[in-house]
Amino acid sequence: MTNPGFKPGTNIAMKVPAHLFEQTVSFYEETLSLPVKCEEDSVVVEFGAVRLWLDKVPAMTQPELWLEVTTRDTAAASDYLRQRGVVRCDQVETLPEDLDGFWIAAPGGLVHLVTREAP
Repeated sequence: MTNPGFKPGTNIAMKVPAHLFEQTVSFYEETLSLPVKCEEDSVVVEFGAVRLWLDKVPAMTQPELWLEVTTRDTAAASDYLRQRGVVRCDQVETLPEDLDGFWIAAPGGLVHLVTREAP
């Protein structure tokens, strides 16, 4: 099976423990003076060519980074990754029903969102 054309996405999520969330937002907004806006349960930092999503996660004890990769065909990508032993971890976070994507874990446990690339 051929590689389904993975590319870096434009989203990075930082899952932040509740006790560090306000300090983290303040760091990006006030210390670094980066553009910040609230989006539902997250704060989005305009971080150059990407959006850095700051998500408050009460059960966490330390921050984690989650990355996005895109592909032309998510079904083919899922098959391709499964054949290579990559673990899907869709239980980490529920995706909106209208989002064509799924979660995987890279070696070491780094979470990636695999989504269909924009036309």
